Amino acid sequence: MSKNISEIIASHRTLREKVAELLREAIIQQKLKPGERVTELEIASRYGLSRTPIREAFRQLESEGFLKIIPRKGAVVAELDAKDIHDFYEIKAVLEGYAARIAAEKITDSEIAQLERINRKIKEYAAKMDVADLTRYHNEFHHFILEVCGNQKITSVVSRLVQQFMRFRFFVSSSSRLKRMHAEHDEIIAALKLHDGVMAERCMIANAKLGEEVLIKEYLLIQDEGKR
Repeated sequence: MSKNISEIIASHRTLREKVAELLREAIIQQKLKPGERVTELEIASRYGLSRTPIREAFRQLESEGFLKIIPRKGAVVAELDAKDIHDFYEIKAVLEGYAARIAAEKITDSEIAQLERINRKIKEYAAKMDVADLTRYHNEFHHFILEVCGNQKITSVVSRLVQQFMRFRFFVSSSSRLKRMHAEHDEIIAALKLHDGVMAERCMIANAKLGEEVLIKEYLLIQDEGKR
């Protein structure tokens, strides 16, 4: 029996989302480098797909900031520079700072205990210099506070921004920054325990500013090394 229209649409959407997910992960993990060209023909050939869901996946990834569609050239992996890092952390600081202030008013003892468990994992993986797992728990820590805040719009915006910048984590990792990360989180937890929204916001903004400084410094260092 032939598929009805809703099944065809659902199948098509699933293909688009699968292609988008594959390409997104390849970009995050630096398998596709900034500035590298990505062609519909190559992806269609590699995965045995028609070009329509691939084209739609490209548009989706362009809207997310992973690809740039250039007329007469096609899709290339979007470049990121020091200004992108600054802009990202500026937005992150404001939104996560606000979220921490609101979360401080409503957070429960059990939720604080969960944050402490996550932060112990961060400390554990920092000691091992395990960037992948540390990053996973770092993102979980910040996402948890966003969830406690309860503003789903803020959670959605920050989550999409963080996803774009995950690719930096695979080639930028300061040992001193990794070891300081859990200490900065301890300060945020301390403010939340006191239900001090102003202090929690201040600590979260300081955490973002330090992250920006370290990331820009190391990013520029890597850029300089690449030119030699």
